[in-house]
Order: sequence, then structure tokens, then C-alpha cells
Amino acid sequence: MSTQKQREPESQEPSDGETTPTPQERRLERKESDRAVREEAADESDLEEETVLLKVFRYDPEVADKQEPRFDEFHVPFEKGMTVLDAVIYARDTYDPSLTFRHSCRQAVCGSDAFFVNGKQRLACKTQISELDQPVRVEPLPHQEVIKDLVVDMDHFYDQMHAVEPYFQSEELPDDELEEQRQSRENREKIKMSSRCIWCAACMSSCNIAAGDNQYLGPAAINKAYKFAMDDREEAELTEHRLRIIEQEHGVWRCQTQFSCTEVCPKDIPLTEHIQELKREAVKKNLKFW
Repeated sequence: MSTQKQREPESQEPSDGETTPTPQERRLERKESDRAVREEAADESDLEEETVLLKVFRYDPEVADKQEPRFDEFHVPFEKGMTVLDAVIYARDTYDPSLTFRHSCRQAVCGSDAFFVNGKQRLACKTQISELDQPVRVEPLPHQEVIKDLVVDMDHFYDQMHAVEPYFQSEELPDDELEEQRQSRENREKIKMSSRCIWCAACMSSCNIAAGDNQYLGPAAINKAYKFAMDDREEAELTEHRLRIIEQEHGVWRCQTQFSCTEVCPKDIPLTEHIQELKREAVKKNLKFW
């Protein structure tokens, strides 16, 4: 057995008087550093998962540097149940108050927030962000004049809607002014879907015929005519009057049965089917047997 005494390791003290961290302290320091790196990486990952990238169309003819159309990008925190309208409102309220668009009820009833989202006409308040691919591209409705950003001129659309006289007309009123003009359940079921139109113009925007023919009544207006033409509470003379309105050169016969209007309707109205039924009715009214 060796009797030689082992030399004690010399203490290493820094010249500035500070103590040297022990091996345990160094290990703890490394662990803390590694944990901070992992947490930072996790935060970045969470940020990517919990935000949505919006690319929003911008245009303002009254501002010199905004007269050239462009897209602005906004990173919006994602929440479960968030709609496109929620995201656009957040972008406006948080990043750019000049971002302009229409919205009202936020319950898919008013029809004011129809946009072109990821290449399709949609109601922004009804469209879930979770169902869309990113980035979410939001544009104004095609085939309509853009006033500013996502706002389009709706005057022509309203003119076409009013051209079909979209209101109930009848000369045969009940004797008692408090008595209702009753409608059969079967007839109500027949026109029920047509009555769901909210005048959003999504169908008109999707129609290639309307894009090339400015006088075409369009699917929304023809659907509105269908609602009243098929209502059995109006007299036969009024029904024929409505059919004469829609069977004009720029009426039902311009429809080429592309189904684009039916595909984009946010209220699931079978617009193309209604147009085809009105065509058949127009033909039957003109048939003569003698």
C-alpha cells in the first residue's frame, strides 16, 4: 500500500474575487438555459398554430398612394369558432382602422358581408377560419365596381332585384281587413326556399352570364320572381305579368345552367332549379291548343 499522500487540488479563485460556480451549479445553469430555449421554440410553434394569416385586398381611389390595388397581410390570433368576419374586424380594430368593409347582423341574415374568400363567394360571418386553407385571401365580390377595399357598388344589383317587382300583389283581398290571405301548406313548402334570399349578391357575382351581360336580371332577381310567380295567392293575370318580365331577352333564357349560383348561395337556395322551372312555366303559358 502506498503511503504517499495525494496532493489536494489547488483551489481556483478568480482574480476579481468572485467564486467559481461548482459543477452542480453549472449543470443547473445549463438545464435552465436548455429549458428557456425549448420554451421559446414552443412559444414560436404555438404562435404559428394560433394565428391566421389574412391577405386582404386594399384599394382607395381617394388616396394617392392607395389607388393601385394591392394586398395587405395581417396576422390575427386564432380562436375556436372564429369566422372570416371576426378576423377582418380584428385586423381593422388592431392594425389598420382605414380597412373598409360592410357588415351588420353577424348572423347570416343581412347579407352585407359577402366577400370573395379563397376564390369563392362566401358570407364572411358564416365562414369558419378553421375550414379554410392559409393564407386566407379576402377580396371584394368579382364583376362589381369596387368603391373602397372590400366594399362594392350594389346599385345595379338592387336595380335588377326591383325590376321583377319583388313584393306581393293581389286584387282579391278578404272582406274582413283583419283576415289573413291564407296560403296552403303545400304551396308554402314549394316557395319556402326561394324566400330565404338575403340579397347578398353572391350568386350574381358568380354568374358568368351576368358578368358578360349587364342587362341580365341575374339569379337572385329571377329567384325573387319565382317566389311570387309560384305563390297561389296571386291571380293568374299577375302570374302572367311576372312571367312576361322574366322571359324577356335578358331574363331566364340567358341562363346556361352552370349551377355556379346554386353552389355559392349561403342560404342553399336551388337557384338553377328555380330558373329552369320558370322556363317551363313560360313555355306552358304560351302553348295554345286548337
